Amino acid sequence: MAFTDRLHNRGSISTGYDIDNSLKFEADNTEYLTRTPSSDGNRKTFTTSLWVKRTELGLGVSGANQTLFGAQPSSGHTNNNTFQWGFTHDDKFGLGLQTYWVIQTNAVYRDTSAWYHIVVRTDTTQASSSDRIKVYINGVQDTSFSINALSNISEDQLLGINHTTRHQIGTLIANSWHSKCYIAEINHIDGQSLAPTEFGEYDSTSGIWKPKKYTGTYGTNGFYLDFSDSSSLGNDASSNSNNWTLNNIAAADQATDTPTNNFCTWNPLWSYPNTATVGNGGTSSIGGGGSVWRGAKGSMGVSTGKWYWENKASGTDTIHGWQTENCTPPSGGNSHNVISTIAFYEAGNYIWLKDSTSGRNDSSVTGTYAGGQVIGFALNLDSSPQTATFYRNGSAIATNVNIDGLADQTIFPFTSHYNQTSDANFGGYTNISNAHTNTDENGYGSFVYAPPSGYYALCTKNLAEYG
Repeated sequence: MAFTDRLHNRGSISTGYDIDNSLKFEADNTEYLTRTPSSDGNRKTFTTSLWVKRTELGLGVSGANQTLFGAQPSSGHTNNNTFQWGFTHDDKFGLGLQTYWVIQTNAVYRDTSAWYHIVVRTDTTQASSSDRIKVYINGVQDTSFSINALSNISEDQLLGINHTTRHQIGTLIANSWHSKCYIAEINHIDGQSLAPTEFGEYDSTSGIWKPKKYTGTYGTNGFYLDFSDSSSLGNDASSNSNNWTLNNIAAADQATDTPTNNFCTWNPLWSYPNTATVGNGGTSSIGGGGSVWRGAKGSMGVSTGKWYWENKASGTDTIHGWQTENCTPPSGGNSHNVISTIAFYEAGNYIWLKDSTSGRNDSSVTGTYAGGQVIGFALNLDSSPQTATFYRNGSAIATNVNIDGLADQTIFPFTSHYNQTSDANFGGYTNISNAHTNTDENGYGSFVYAPPSGYYALCTKNLAEYG
């Protein structure tokens, strides 16, 4: 599996410019934005910049392309009115017209723990075909292509962007290439071909590419979507009022997982068995029939600090808590994968500790468990001994449980479930329907219950300070 060699943005700690919100897109819910311009802008020269964090991958599955941005009419598709780009079924970046791919990269983009900055810079007035469309990922121009048909774009060719045809974010509607991701900070510039340095810069300390505020003009059909108003998520925050229509998107799809504060999600490259599905912005580990245990591990691990997250399952056959990095996905569907783990087993109503030091130890908890309760997980890696505390609907059911042989290792959130769905809340976004208005002491995250004093959400700003 090949990855790009760029320094990925996993959440800047800089307070010079913060992005507060993103928008979650889920293919299973057919979530996307649309806008049809009332008049043509510049169809030869334009720039689009956005940040994206992937939550589900194509991994070579036929047809699993994911469009981020494009234009296509409802009928009469041509190479002059259709223009779309995003991720291909094998996780490359691809840009295409109606009848062919213009480019596909050799690099693949499968890091679901990171934010990617994508800039597509178009200017068909350029004499050289290689200068007519340029793609930048994290500030670096990509010129290594597995498909390269840039020579097919003629000088002064009119394209579908800024035309009076349907534009879309999160899907190419005719082909159902729906995105599975978070998208933040979309700047579309009508009439200018701009470098990525208009939208981002390298951090002077880490060398990582990070956002900066765009201060230029937008042109006739340009727009700026910051997703800051949950009651109007399609609002154009530029002065143009080029607002977008929401399709199957609600206020609850606004997220605080952003390029300047990146939150933990379930890792689709660490889910089991291979039929398991991660969805809903990477916060749901989705079950199903077939009498099979399924599960996933979080994208962020910790070795110091005090951390908190929540989970809500649809039934009682769920085991969730914390697990070491050394625990690999099982190959079979009948394994619950509870090794190198300290977790709450709901059906048994006990804490399950299994490690290399003491084997497996079970300890009962207080109260009675029923499906649909919110379980809280607090991990204290700063105490001696290191401990875990478990909560049910905000009340502690097992306090300061010694994590024993798991101590002094890197620990990840973990879930394992049988014929049901397990919904996590790491603070950046959640599919849990309960009200979640509580933050940690730094003001980060959005939880159903307040994290215990001194415990923090699994996000990069907290990790930089306490991890």
